[in-house]
Amino acid sequence: MPTRILPAVGDVDAVRSITTLLSQLPDAEPVSPVADSTQLIDTLARLAAESIDELPEVVVVHERIGPVPALELIREVALRFPAVGVILVTSDAGPGLFQAAMDYGARGLVALPLSYEELASRVQAVAQWSVGVRRHLGSGGDVFTGVGGTVVTVCGAKGGVGATLTSIQLALAAQASGRSTVLVDMDLQAGDVASYLDVQFRRSVVDLAAITDISPRVLADAVFRHDTGVALLLAPGEGERGEEVTDRAVRQIVSALRSRYEVVVVDCGAQLSGAGAAAVEMADTALLITTPDVVAVRGAKRTVRMWDRLQIRKAEETTVVVNRHTRGTEIQPPLIQKITGTAVAATAIPANFKELQGAVDAGRVHELDSKGLVKQALWALAGELGLVKVTEGAQRSGRLRGGDRGSVSFRRRKE
Repeated sequence: MPTRILPAVGDVDAVRSITTLLSQLPDAEPVSPVADSTQLIDTLARLAAESIDELPEVVVVHERIGPVPALELIREVALRFPAVGVILVTSDAGPGLFQAAMDYGARGLVALPLSYEELASRVQAVAQWSVGVRRHLGSGGDVFTGVGGTVVTVCGAKGGVGATLTSIQLALAAQASGRSTVLVDMDLQAGDVASYLDVQFRRSVVDLAAITDISPRVLADAVFRHDTGVALLLAPGEGERGEEVTDRAVRQIVSALRSRYEVVVVDCGAQLSGAGAAAVEMADTALLITTPDVVAVRGAKRTVRMWDRLQIRKAEETTVVVNRHTRGTEIQPPLIQKITGTAVAATAIPANFKELQGAVDAGRVHELDSKGLVKQALWALAGELGLVKVTEGAQRSGRLRGGDRGSVSFRRRKE
């Protein structure tokens, strides 16, 4: 059986030399190369969703791949697709980088300029390892899927637009439907998830920042289990400690979480740090919350443009959610879509602060009235985003699995 090899190379000249050499290897079947880290992860996820057997045995990662650094990319591939062997191609073949590559999950390292003998030897060894792992795990099994959980980031166009409330309710809806869910407070200096849910905590995301290998036990020690069943990874109580959470740490933390939870909701707040930017870049769905007023919509447009300039996320890959919506306001979702150039969620959250005030003041937003319009809209948004697991009977009755009597049907607004 031929060995399928997927090159991940951003440099044009390197692509040509690597693909040419790979095509000369015995029993090798190089597939079309991918140009960046996002395309690689998307390609592997799509193939894994079809079948484990569709995944390539070997992925060759060039040292200058981007925007995610090569070692971080290798770690994510190793966590999400453990039956895929990764080879790092680098100009630095010293023992230091070799050890780091192995620690991050690579199965081999090949030095530049490429040597046919060395590349052939490494590819053959890694391919044999990959085949052995798949035989051990069993193809198509329920335990190993390789795709990992869904990551949703929630950012505010400015402060006070409802990003934290939205994050919490999305997580609650996913958990109530039967999906294992973790809510991460990545608003590192001013996170309020703990206050909204009335919890006292000792551990926070900072406790994971300096750990290079996050095991299930280490992760369990840092996560707080809420009464609703949602797992919480909270922002530090001392805001200044947020600086300890680097973008590299966030990539590792989010990768570890998505390998253990079906849904990962990340509240990034309104001020995007390097840590928040890394989370948005990794997200399957990036939400930007705005209210239908001039200042907030300008803030949304400014954020979208900044993400594009910094190559964090393209406008068309961002979804704006309109909060505190009223039919009488002059600024409606279609206008916001035109101004920001993003997609706009079909579900708009109605303005009804009276419904929220008691629960917010008591720090019990998980106890919002299930008949309230705001909660119904937020849970409908979760359905629109595909975060909930709905049985056939629940689809007919309009209820989520999980016993919440106020669960709502997922109806889209009429166009």
